[in-house]
Amino acid sequence: MRLNLHTDYALRILMYLATKSDQATVDEIAAAYGISRNHLMKVARSLVELQVIEARRGRSGGFALAVAPEAINVGFVVRKLESLEGFVECFDRMSNGCPIAGACGLQGALNSALAAFLEKLDQFMLSDLIPDPNRFLRQLNRADQVPSSAKTRPMAA
Repeated sequence: MRLNLHTDYALRILMYLATKSDQATVDEIAAAYGISRNHLMKVARSLVELQVIEARRGRSGGFALAVAPEAINVGFVVRKLESLEGFVECFDRMSNGCPIAGACGLQGALNSALAAFLEKLDQFMLSDLIPDPNRFLRQLNRADQVPSSAKTRPMAA
């Protein structure tokens, strides 16, 4: 399974903000990851809607975590940002056109695998993703030396 870029970038934003004692701007986060500022703004808006980050307006504004990293469940974020009901065609009863739906075991097997995937993610909080914030930031700063085309590749989930 591969997370969509929206979810990938959302997790990156959350990890970045978890390393900050105050807040960060979209420009700062975009530069750190080599990601489009406009795309990052859309992702940040989704996280604001989920109430896991807050937007601070004004000249010195930016984004900050709305709750402690220990309170943000990774499984929750993935469920809210991924379109899991369309994982395979037969998961969506309205658009399912598979001629063997219900007669094969694929749907059950994939449903079970997806449930296990999400159950595993439910075991992790945002704080678990960055056990050493200083190391995280050092690594991110080293990434600034990498050409921007290499930095925009999705990170492994």
